Amino acid sequence: MTMNTVLSRLLLLLLVLPLALPAQKKLDFGGHFQTLNTVFIQDIRSQWYSNSSVYNRLNLKWYAGKAWTVSVGARNVLNYGQLVYLNYPEYPDLLVRDDGFFDLTAALIRDSSYILYSNLDRLNLKYTKEKFETTIGRQRINWGMNMVWNPNDIFNTFSFYDFDYIERPGCDAINLQYYTGVSSSLQAAAKLDSDREVTAALMYRFNQKGYDFQIMGGLIEQDIVAGAGWSGNIKNAGFTGEASWFKNKNHLADSAGILILSASINYTFKNSLFIHGSVLFNNRGTTGKAGRDASVLTLGDMSPKTLTTAKTSLFAQLSYPLSPIIRADAAAIFNPFDRSAFIGPNIDFSLTGNIGFLVMAQVFIGDSGTEFGNYGQLYHFRLKWSF
Repeated sequence: MTMNTVLSRLLLLLLVLPLALPAQKKLDFGGHFQTLNTVFIQDIRSQWYSNSSVYNRLNLKWYAGKAWTVSVGARNVLNYGQLVYLNYPEYPDLLVRDDGFFDLTAALIRDSSYILYSNLDRLNLKYTKEKFETTIGRQRINWGMNMVWNPNDIFNTFSFYDFDYIERPGCDAINLQYYTGVSSSLQAAAKLDSDREVTAALMYRFNQKGYDFQIMGGLIEQDIVAGAGWSGNIKNAGFTGEASWFKNKNHLADSAGILILSASINYTFKNSLFIHGSVLFNNRGTTGKAGRDASVLTLGDMSPKTLTTAKTSLFAQLSYPLSPIIRADAAAIFNPFDRSAFIGPNIDFSLTGNIGFLVMAQVFIGDSGTEFGNYGQLYHFRLKWSF
């Protein structure tokens, strides 16, 4: 049986299961359907390129009893346009690459200018008994505390620029959690990826003097990792941070390791204006030009160590509701050493209770070889219906 056949049958099951299950079983079913159109301009004086996608998200949770929960989540995407076959011929292969131990992503139909693929990014079973909880299967394990950069998020590192994947990717893992108190817990998790690399760690969360703290340690592929994070308030402003230290387990005496630290502060004014600032520090980052071998928009592997190649990155965000149905947002990331920047303004229109329209720009500014140089501009137009 081919992977396409397996995925097709699983997706069919996901569609018919809500109708087939007994009425007395608790079932949550939802998702969204959207179209996203993108214009890519690398050089304003040269040709502009377009790309489009039709995206369907399906989420199902079946509460099979007091202790058992089955979760399934699928993405079905039709991607077509000039970017697929003109600019990045390897792009379709990256779209269907599955980093999990089980390959649950496959192209259903593809040609030189389009690709239709499906991805199961949630497929897990959760068991809950009093203070103990365990989840086995494809899941998202979120250990991050910040809103932009998450050095503690060693299982599911994600890119800030991937704005359209709000559920975030999952991993094939087992996650055990024991609640030691009202605001404290001990968590152990282990995942296996497509390269048979293991990430495993322990984390303890607790509350002290109004702050939530976490400490963690373990192994992420070839690195030993230790980290900590906090979340609280300074008067009426939110204050969060995380730090992780990485050291190659095979070269313990060779170097001091890599320290990634991020701290954020945010505040909401009485008129609903939201401001957010964050700093990211990488002790092994460069103070010169921080250009990467691949684009910051790459679909390749990510880890907390690859959040930036610069010594320091600065983030700022403003968000304000222009009306009850229109919200404006602007975010920016600045590399103070090579003076390159990312700017991402957007306007979100709530057309009805479950239909939204988003206009967004992603503009990369900088000289050749800098962190954000040579990437151009992307303009996105998204119509989304949630159900």
